[in-house]
Amino acid sequence: MAREMKKMVVVCGIVLLLNLWCKAQADPQVPCYFIFGDSLVDNGNNNQLQSLARANYPPYGIDFQGGPTGRFSNGKTAVDVIAELLGFDDYIPPYVSARGRDILKGVNYASAAAGIREETGRQLGSRISFSGQVKNYQNTVSQVVNLLGDQNTTADYLSKCIYSLGMGSNDYLNNYFMPLYYNTGSQYTPQQYADVLIQAYTQQIRLLYQYGARKVVLFGLGQIGCSPNELAQNSPDGSTCVQRINSAIQIFNNKLKSLVNTLNSNSNARFIYIDSYGVSQDVINNPSSYGFKVTNAGCCGVGRNNGQITCLPYQTPCQNRNEYLFWDAFHPTEAGNIIIGRRAYSAQSASDAYPIDINRLAQL
Repeated sequence: MAREMKKMVVVCGIVLLLNLWCKAQADPQVPCYFIFGDSLVDNGNNNQLQSLARANYPPYGIDFQGGPTGRFSNGKTAVDVIAELLGFDDYIPPYVSARGRDILKGVNYASAAAGIREETGRQLGSRISFSGQVKNYQNTVSQVVNLLGDQNTTADYLSKCIYSLGMGSNDYLNNYFMPLYYNTGSQYTPQQYADVLIQAYTQQIRLLYQYGARKVVLFGLGQIGCSPNELAQNSPDGSTCVQRINSAIQIFNNKLKSLVNTLNSNSNARFIYIDSYGVSQDVINNPSSYGFKVTNAGCCGVGRNNGQITCLPYQTPCQNRNEYLFWDAFHPTEAGNIIIGRRAYSAQSASDAYPIDINRLAQL
């Protein structure tokens, strides 16, 4: 009897190990994941550019397995989290280094300081605007056609992939609300500016559609008026968010959500909207329920709110990084990115994703 039991335990153990191995080897939910955006999701595309918007130095990446990679955080970005949840066994490579068959699982085109408008972020040096990122994607599609053999096979393959777009933050931070370098703030009302942005955004989105994008995630903008940099410059008490900035952001977000309806009714693609603003508002209003103690200052930075100057090379950051929502003057910690990534993938509240979340989009 004891021998039989022993046998059963061994067999059960082998079955369990096989199950775990099979799970580890399982295919991702979608064959590929293409990412467009700015410094919130850039993972190295700016490293070789003549730009102030770079993060390929310590202490950036202090909690990331590969150290400083060009990610503007202490660890993972929101799209890294989403890639994990989609079942990819590695992170999506940056365009600058994606080679050969690697591109078949997707490419990250994001570039720090980039915007929807061409001039956005120019005071920081070189960057790849949204239209530039779309051109790079078109180049990738040509390579995919060569790898898969023909256009029909490629179109079928790309139609199953997830496309993640998160543009617009810099069009406000490094354009509209920077009168020293740009005249858009005096040229347009917030309403007009949001219209101009959405119009330009839509043109490039249609190009992506023409080049195979059928499952598209549009990330709304977060509460930029609550970032340590804006609090340092414009908040009387260092904790009250800057309302004029957040109001302008909300106008853009509302138009972006409406755009989802328009695009869904006029194409055979599926577009969804992620309410980054609502998620960040929830975290700032209820920090302790997410394990945060500090939501108004960067873990690494200089001056008021650690937000007047962003994290400097080799600066010593805070130790309790999981208790900070912001890593530097502008960007979330890995802990903050995990929340937005998880809620984008699997909506925690009805307003997180519209009309469905990424998990359900992947299954269509």
